[in-house]
Amino acid sequence: MNGRTTTWVLSIVVLIAAVSIVRSCRGGRDAEQTPASASVYDRVMKDGVIRCAYVVYPPGCMKDPNTQKITGICVETLEAAAKNLGLKVQWSEEVGWGTMIEGLQTNRYDLVCSGIWPSSTRARLVDFSTPLFYSGIGAYGRPNDTRFAGNLAAVNAPSVKIATIDGEISDIISRTDFPSAQKISLPQLSDVSQLLLNVATGKADVTFVETYTAYQFLKSNPGTIKNVVAEKPIRVFGNTVMFRRGQSEFKAMLNTAFEELLNSGYVDRLIDRYEPRPGTFYRVNYPYRLAPTGAAARTAATTRVGH
Repeated sequence: MNGRTTTWVLSIVVLIAAVSIVRSCRGGRDAEQTPASASVYDRVMKDGVIRCAYVVYPPGCMKDPNTQKITGICVETLEAAAKNLGLKVQWSEEVGWGTMIEGLQTNRYDLVCSGIWPSSTRARLVDFSTPLFYSGIGAYGRPNDTRFAGNLAAVNAPSVKIATIDGEISDIISRTDFPSAQKISLPQLSDVSQLLLNVATGKADVTFVETYTAYQFLKSNPGTIKNVVAEKPIRVFGNTVMFRRGQSEFKAMLNTAFEELLNSGYVDRLIDRYEPRPGTFYRVNYPYRLAPTGAAARTAATTRVGH
């Protein structure tokens, strides 16, 4: 073998080694890797599977501790929508409030489906579906603490302690509305009822949760907390599923499937099953108006003719 041939062979060996190293760094299977910039719609339609993460947060998403089965208003709506689209749902992983967006951005899953509340803080990073139903958020303190009755601005003081969960809506409200108050923070995967327990036991003075959570807590702990804004919620949020930004085709497809289930009454029937008492949640209005019938129709017609 002459010198030129030896150099050529060595070059080929080096090139093959370099390609092998690159493939190894990428996981060894380029064709199976899905870049974060790739179309979620294209991958879902190709594989027939929607990969979902979830935060356990009743009644949008609940997990049976014995069977590990995932249920709830948002979970069952998504599964029904996927079935109508000819797709399957894969429940990929349980996530925390503060880490759920990171997993979307790195393409570990396609959706977070738990009844996520859209906020301006989150909207900078992610996108949301059409709401399936709405939740009103109350401000809960102890019944014998009258500092905040009719004066929620009094919460914004250094002497006041707010119970929060990292990345959850209580944390967002406390930082945006009451920055001067102290934060008594819990880890991301903490049960939201722990916020109310911290208030009831005096570890914190106030927290922000939805009516459903407070109702369930009061069933087991009667008389321990009180909503100081019972007349009007401090926030009203739509319960949605959360997408990575820029996935307009995927979002449009799911929104169409969700609207079909909303307009058919499917979501209302789910809410009836999980709502502890009427009025706990706010339903989505139908996007149309029925024409009057019978006597009402004749009266309307006469009025129009008369004018």
